[in-house]
Amino acid sequence: MARRSPRRAFVLLSALALAVTTAGCAEEVNTGGDSEAGGEISLVKEGALTTCTHLPYPPFQFTQGGETVGFDVDLVDLVAKDLGVEQEIFDTSFEGIESGQSFETGQCDLAAAAITIKDERKKVMDFSEGYFDANQVLLVKKGSGIDSLDKLKGKTLGVQLSTTGEDYGEEHKGEFGYNVRQFEDLALLQTAVKTGQVDAGINDNFVMYQFVKDNPDTEVTEEFETGEEYGIAVRKGNGALLAKINEVLAKAKSDGTYDQIYEKWFGTKPESK
Repeated sequence: MARRSPRRAFVLLSALALAVTTAGCAEEVNTGGDSEAGGEISLVKEGALTTCTHLPYPPFQFTQGGETVGFDVDLVDLVAKDLGVEQEIFDTSFEGIESGQSFETGQCDLAAAAITIKDERKKVMDFSEGYFDANQVLLVKKGSGIDSLDKLKGKTLGVQLSTTGEDYGEEHKGEFGYNVRQFEDLALLQTAVKTGQVDAGINDNFVMYQFVKDNPDTEVTEEFETGEEYGIAVRKGNGALLAKINEVLAKAKSDGTYDQIYEKWFGTKPESK
């Protein structure tokens, strides 16, 4: 697994008080109780907006040159800048993020890990407005002949634990007669496909296309129209921080900053809806 940037990633030990005034909105940042939109924003560490994520997941969040970078990282940097603090990244399990445990234990202020907005997840966390569209795809070794799930009968499909790819794989295994093997993170799953430990893998489209670009002995052979949207997550009831995130995302989309960040990481501007 990729390691966290020393500049960004710190283990959080306790909640500390913080009071700053952000430009243009005179909003106080401290570690008070539950907030509502327009109220005080609570942070778990003084001078920092702490982000829970799960590495690696390029190009959304991964380690490059000893620093955690990526599309999600750049978006959350905009929120941190608006609050007048620095973003710090806490690398943790995706299961801990998805279950809401990362918020309950005070590990982070928000989670940005290419997280699909789902009704089940809404029960334990609150989501920003969607900021990225995604589908699931099938990754195989080049020339395998596996171009659909029905070619996997009696074979093994690799999935990443607690992801929508796992959901999709489990949902259809009875219909197509394949076995499912779980992996803790994306890199392990992709390596398993590349080395033949599993016959195919399923995960979000953009991360798999990035892998194929860097590993031409693999290919994506099918895309499943799952119609997913990523959201930035916060602790349930943290309305003030959620409102700030939505405000910053909306501004970035209206002033062109979002398009610039998108093009930086994906090489093209986003399609207009």
